[in-house]
Amino acid sequence: MTADGDPNDEPVVHLTRYVGPWPDDDKDGNFKADVALYARTNPMRTIRNLASAIDVPEGAIVRYVLAKWASEGASGLLELGPTMTRRLHAVCTEAEAAANDDARLAAYHQLRQMLSWLHHPLEHPDVYDT
Repeated sequence: MTADGDPNDEPVVHLTRYVGPWPDDDKDGNFKADVALYARTNPMRTIRNLASAIDVPEGAIVRYVLAKWASEGASGLLELGPTMTRRLHAVCTEAEAAANDDARLAAYHQLRQMLSWLHHPLEHPDVYDT
């Protein structure tokens, strides 16, 4: 349902690339910088591939992604997502339960690998190019 209450009126959103500028003292500068970081990516490649793979319309996937992420809460969790946050936390919880330095060191290496995987598209934005 749209803001005017019509359940049949589907919203249309244009995926606009935003790269600034913004003043150095902008209280939202960090968020704007993050938005600009993703200006070079094409999220529709992933959307199209997922939609095709599971036979769901692209617009339904986009709606799902927007609704899921917009309703997740704190920006840290919003950025990382609940599933990955739980995975990362589980590594630490298991290491602390073992209560020894070997387990903690193994957890560090596992977290490092997981974060490296998450960081890869930031260093290689072309992985999302069509």
